[in-house]
Amino acid sequence: MDNDEMLPQLSGIILEEQTGLTLADICRACAVHAEYIIELIEEGVLAPAGREPASWRFTGIHMHRATVSLRLQRDLGVNLAGVALAFQLLDEVEALRARIRAMEKE
Repeated sequence: MDNDEMLPQLSGIILEEQTGLTLADICRACAVHAEYIIELIEEGVLAPAGREPASWRFTGIHMHRATVSLRLQRDLGVNLAGVALAFQLLDEVEALRARIRAMEKE
């Protein structure tokens, strides 16, 4: 038997930070209903480009945040407000790290 026949075939899509995903795309990729993504937007976890759901565009970063949100809720029992707070703190830490890197370059 050939080694290729024994290995499972995997497929995937590599998303860049600026990939424009629709609401349907991000729901399909994260295996969630649109209502969940809308709740993440209402809590400030996600901020898509566009004003209306039909024109919303999401990036790979949004998809990452949505999947992390799902894991926080599923694995740790964190509610949506807690998820939003966690991302707010992570964003703040990243901003502080960027400031430190900039100061070190001076």
